[in-house]
Amino acid sequence: MEFSIKSGASGKLRSACVIVGVFTPHKLTDAAKALDEAAQGYLSGILRRGDLAAKVGATLLLHHVPEVASARVLLVSLGKEADFREKQYGEAIKAAVRAAQDTGAADALCCLSEVAPPGRDIGWRVRQAALAASEAAYRFDVYKKQTEQTGKDDKKSRKPGSVLKKLAFCVEAGERPAAEAALQEGQAMAAGASFARDLGNQPGNVCTPAYLAASARTLAKEFGLDCQVLEQKKLEKLGMRALLAVAQGSREPPQFIILRYEGGKSGEKPLVLVGKGITFDSGGISLKPAADMDEMKYDMCGAAAVLGVMRTAATLALPLNLIALIPACENMPDGRATRPGDIVTSLSGQTIEILNTDAEGRLILCDALAYAERFAPEAVIDVATLTGACVVALGHVASGLFTGEEALARELLQAGEDAQDRVWRLPLWDDYQELLKSPFADMTNTGGRYGGAITAACFLSRFAKKYPWAHLDIAGTAWKSGAGKGATGRPVALLAHFLLARAQQQRERGGA
Repeated sequence: MEFSIKSGASGKLRSACVIVGVFTPHKLTDAAKALDEAAQGYLSGILRRGDLAAKVGATLLLHHVPEVASARVLLVSLGKEADFREKQYGEAIKAAVRAAQDTGAADALCCLSEVAPPGRDIGWRVRQAALAASEAAYRFDVYKKQTEQTGKDDKKSRKPGSVLKKLAFCVEAGERPAAEAALQEGQAMAAGASFARDLGNQPGNVCTPAYLAASARTLAKEFGLDCQVLEQKKLEKLGMRALLAVAQGSREPPQFIILRYEGGKSGEKPLVLVGKGITFDSGGISLKPAADMDEMKYDMCGAAAVLGVMRTAATLALPLNLIALIPACENMPDGRATRPGDIVTSLSGQTIEILNTDAEGRLILCDALAYAERFAPEAVIDVATLTGACVVALGHVASGLFTGEEALARELLQAGEDAQDRVWRLPLWDDYQELLKSPFADMTNTGGRYGGAITAACFLSRFAKKYPWAHLDIAGTAWKSGAGKGATGRPVALLAHFLLARAQQQRERGGA
């Protein structure tokens, strides 16, 4: 979808559909009030009849409103004004886009960006509007192309939403420069999130480790990044035996992807993003239950998010040096697969007793975290759909955050609030390390039933002692189940806001 910024009176700007908000019970926003005045109370009269539900996101489409330049007026309920916050703002934008898609309009003018949650400026509103609108408009239908009988598009399976191509956000003239800058950021984040969703939604027979590597190479070529992919023999030579232990049960060879973006000064320490890239997770010998195992194609959403945010950073030409590390493989129960009780030596030299082959993500990540040392990073953040325990703890609202670095924790928490892609900090206390004791190796790969998300993070911390490090467990936020199942693109927005804040710090230091 193409986004733009417009300024002017809502009633005089011509579009196929103008979108305005209404607070409960019938309080018109400024843009809606302007339309109502031009139409001599037409909107107020309809609202008094109760045609628009009070629930946030309810919509009412009107045609040929008198004295309004747009062919359609879409009213969107914002709920009670006293309760209007960031969540309601996002819901209203998404509902508006979905409803506008069903109208058949090719373009729309959204005036909801004038409505401010407390403390949120025009930059935040436009940035979030672009992200929300992109999410609402997103479709993954590459495998729904044609019917066998006619060879033509199956119109019954297509939604009229495919018509809406352009969406403009209406702002005050004085706000336009800030809105334009924020829209550029929002579009870049939205494109990165869509890129991550596309990767996540690909089936496991398509999105293999080699496919992830090819996607990284394509991204590098398009945005001028440097891409290197280490394959089986190189990984063996390096000693990445934890990663190789997971991969050995699959016929798909492992790939270790290294993607570099150099937007900062030469010699400046890089930020390293590590993304878990298990392209399908059967659980290995510790086989998962059959129910919902299809969703294990999403076990590479950490890798997808890291690639998505690298795309965002390159699009915005952020003044940072970034490195993405993606260990990619499948976890399958072949005759050569790792057995419970096997012991492997990781790249760091630490030995691991594998008690459960379904605790495989931490095994590929630990070698990536050890590899990150060679870059002398300013900080490392790993992103992984790591544990079901994190889903139990936090549900599908917040991602789990683990770090011993107070400053880094504050940055990520703030970025999550700004992005409305929130995280919640969980403990990383040494007390939990006791649960990883092994009588035969330096550690086990699982700490048992209790505190599973925490012991997984404690395991990773043993490989991240030489730099500031944070771990994001996105198992509950990377995808949705049910009728609307699919990858969410999280936490691209969170990481992008984190990088934007770091970039601003760089600019301020450079200007000092």
